[in-house]
Amino acid sequence: MRNSGPVSGNLFASVPSQLAEEQFLDLAAGLGVRIARIVSTGHTTEWQHPAEDEWVLVLRGAGRLRFETGDEVLSMGPGDWCHIPAGLRHRVEWTDPDAPTVWLAVHFPPGGAA
Repeated sequence: MRNSGPVSGNLFASVPSQLAEEQFLDLAAGLGVRIARIVSTGHTTEWQHPAEDEWVLVLRGAGRLRFETGDEVLSMGPGDWCHIPAGLRHRVEWTDPDAPTVWLAVHFPPGGAA
């Protein structure tokens, strides 16, 4: 059953200062779109090869994404965003170990962004 009232929160509520693994919190989803908050505290990831597009925004902290194509590295800080097309192999190469990095990620079907 669909919630008939508004749902709200704060993206910076309950942000842990240290984590054993990245924290993923789904905020909203529907019609093939999923919006999530990700918190990293010095984490890196394995290579990702997603079947959907991903749009990420750094809200707080800093991180670096590495893309397999051309071995490109993208350094990101607050306000920086990136659209990662489906199938583009990438990984989080670095996140700030001294302060939480808070990301906003939007996942959606391929070809849905400008």
